[in-house]
Amino acid sequence: MAERPALRVVVVDDDPALVRLATAVLRAAGFSEVREAGNVRDGLAAADDADVVLLDNQLPDALGVDAVARFRALPARPAVIVMTAHGTEAIAAQALRAGADDYLPKDEALVELLPGVLERVRRSRALDAQLAQAERELVRAERLAAIGEMTITLHHEINNPLMSAMTEVELLLEEPELPAGAAESLRSVRDALRRIAEIVRRVANLRDASATAYAAGMRMIDLAAAQASGGVAHGVALLWLPDDALARVVTLLLGRAGFQARTCATRSELEAALPAAGPSLVVVLGNASGTGSDALGGFVPPADRTWRLVALVDGDGGPALAAGADRVVQLPFDPERFAEDAAG
Repeated sequence: MAERPALRVVVVDDDPALVRLATAVLRAAGFSEVREAGNVRDGLAAADDADVVLLDNQLPDALGVDAVARFRALPARPAVIVMTAHGTEAIAAQALRAGADDYLPKDEALVELLPGVLERVRRSRALDAQLAQAERELVRAERLAAIGEMTITLHHEINNPLMSAMTEVELLLEEPELPAGAAESLRSVRDALRRIAEIVRRVANLRDASATAYAAGMRMIDLAAAQASGGVAHGVALLWLPDDALARVVTLLLGRAGFQARTCATRSELEAALPAAGPSLVVVLGNASGTGSDALGGFVPPADRTWRLVALVDGDGGPALAAGADRVVQLPFDPERFAEDAAG
């Protein structure tokens, strides 16, 4: 079993036998960094940078459900899973209302359920990180759009008078009676004008909005970092994902993998885009409880299609496969494997 060292787990329980059992189960499942605490106070200290807290409800210094908010308020905002052996349903509902991510009964099913719950939490946190990255990419794209508008302004307001000034300088330098000092000054002016022209050219070719330090507390666009955009390695991917956050993450991940990802707002828009776009991949949100075309949100893939259809499904993927999907990716998916799983 491959280790997952990035997921830091804290088990908070005053039952040594349960702690040993949970720790052994987690390490056997590949979660290598597991810490232990016997009460809320020690648990809070151990969970300062944790990803997940397994929190017993009956602790010496507090009830677990009453401590959920304190753990969620830590800087790392760990996921909290409440474990309880008494009054499971009522306490589980109370824990979820308090902000817990999940709950587990302390019975014979714990050994079987615990690794799966932790893996789901790991994937959800990884998706949250990718969503944050997608939001940063969106801001970056908006910044580049603003730079593009400024480029048009530069060309309109600067380029034409700049070319006129350079022409006048060149004509003056050709004058036979030009004093030596004046000629040197004109050559300096010409060099400065050429430098301005080069800056305008770099701005026009800018493909990134990276910044560099300029002075204390100030930054500026790094024109030396301008790069030509890369080609599309795997063709067009059309997405119909009504969840905007999920769509942004999938767009980001497929873009990194070499696809030109385009989002469709409705099923009709997707169906209309298919002939012209010529996609190599189509991604839709599936329905685990649906039947027929409902398993794909009402989308019916053409029988003569040449593209791969991927359905993202929270639950049983069988109905989506029966409705025509070539591949099902379970939600929440693993961002590090998504492009490979989807493109197959």
